[in-house]
Amino acid sequence: MSSHHHDAPFGNVTPWPIYALGLLLLTTLAVVAWERMAHMNAAARPAVQTAGADVLWQRQLRFDDTPQGHIAVTDTTSGQTVATFEGQQGFLRGSLRALARSRQRAGQGPEQPFVLTGHTDGRLVLLDPVTGDRINLESFGPTNAAVFARLRPSTPSASIPNPTAGGTP
Repeated sequence: MSSHHHDAPFGNVTPWPIYALGLLLLTTLAVVAWERMAHMNAAARPAVQTAGADVLWQRQLRFDDTPQGHIAVTDTTSGQTVATFEGQQGFLRGSLRALARSRQRAGQGPEQPFVLTGHTDGRLVLLDPVTGDRINLESFGPTNAAVFARLRPSTPSASIPNPTAGGTP
């Protein structure tokens, strides 16, 4: 009788699935690290400028919670309250929370206003000039974009100075 003895549990089969899984894991870790570094670098550089050729209007806005649980929106150029949002306002709160969280990671506070920009093609962009983060509001559908569209100035041609450029668009 011969006894058959193997050194490896699967014989001489190359464990390629293990190598493939390891490569996938390393690639995932590299992509995550790259994204985190890119985000940290974005917070350190000045805000990205909005293309001036297609800007219809801009408005510097501050969003504050009221004691009643509403959101008061103030135009920081005029000092006027331009809107008050009541109720849940999930999209509005979620958008502002994302930008505020990014500011907090950058070690910044709520002092600087956000910039809402309306473009000639109908796009709306909410920009944080502190971190350079921007939310393309039309990407979330017309109903969600309409929440911010209420904040456009009564005369769209009355654009305000861009806080990062020091002039009008």
